Amino acid sequence: MTRRRWIATTFDAQTATLTGSQAEHLVRVLRATVGMRADVVAGDRVYSAVIDQVSDSQVRFQLEEELSSVASASAPIDLMLAVFKFDRLEWALEKATELGVSSIVPVLARRTEKHLAQAAATRVERWRRIAREAAQQSRGSFIPRIDDPQPLSAGIQRAGDIRILLSEHETARTLTDCLRQAHQHMPAATAVPSITLAIGPEGGWTSEEAAAFAKSGWQPATLGPRILRAETAIIASLAIVQSLMMDATPAAPDQTLPGIHTADANG
Repeated sequence: MTRRRWIATTFDAQTATLTGSQAEHLVRVLRATVGMRADVVAGDRVYSAVIDQVSDSQVRFQLEEELSSVASASAPIDLMLAVFKFDRLEWALEKATELGVSSIVPVLARRTEKHLAQAAATRVERWRRIAREAAQQSRGSFIPRIDDPQPLSAGIQRAGDIRILLSEHETARTLTDCLRQAHQHMPAATAVPSITLAIGPEGGWTSEEAAAFAKSGWQPATLGPRILRAETAIIASLAIVQSLMMDATPAAPDQTLPGIHTADANG
C-alpha cells in the first residue's frame, strides 16, 4: 500500500514537524499515533519517517532513510489566471497543483467581477492551503507559489521563455502550433524552456487587454473552436503543454517536439 506523503512545516537534520491544518487532519482524521510511518518532504529531500510526538496541533517525525531528492515542478509552467468565481477557481487551483505547475499568479482583469476583485486578497491564504493539500494528496513534492492578486498590467510584464495568451479568436494558432514553433526557436542552451500561460475571466480578455499582451510579446493561442469555461481551459492547456514540453530537449528547426508527429498533432 502506498504510504501517505506529508510536506514538513519545519525541519532540521533529524526531525520534521507538521503544524496547522496538516497536523489537525493527521491527528483528528487519520488518528496519528507514535510509531506511524509516512513519507515526509523536508526541504529538497523526501524521507521515510516515523512519528515520535503527537499533540492536538503538532506532529513530529523522526527522519530515517532518504528516499529521493525533490524535483522542482513537473514542468516549468507559470499560470496567470484572471480571477473568476471562487468555487471554480479553487477547483482549478487544486487540479493545476496536481498537474505540477510552478506558480499561479491571480490577476484582476477588466471583466473580473467587482466583488471578486475586492475579495480576492482575503482568499490567498486559503488558496495556498488548497495547493499544499493538493500536492500532498497527489504525492507531489512541490507546492506551487501562489502570488497575491495583482493588476493585469503587472502580470503582463512577467518574464518567461515562452509566453502564451489563451485566446478565443478564430485567427489565433493552436496552442500546439505555438508551443512547437516557440520551442524550435529556443537557444540551444535552453534545456527545458519556462512557459507562462495566461487564461482570462468569464467573457474573455478585452480588445485593449489583448493589445497590451501583444505589445509585450505574448503569443495568442487557441484550444479550438469551442468556448471553454476558464477551469476547463486550465486543465486542457496544461495537459497539452506537458505532453509537448516535459522532458523535451531543444529541437532543431526542421524537427517537431519529441514524441509528437506533425501529421497526428492536434491542439
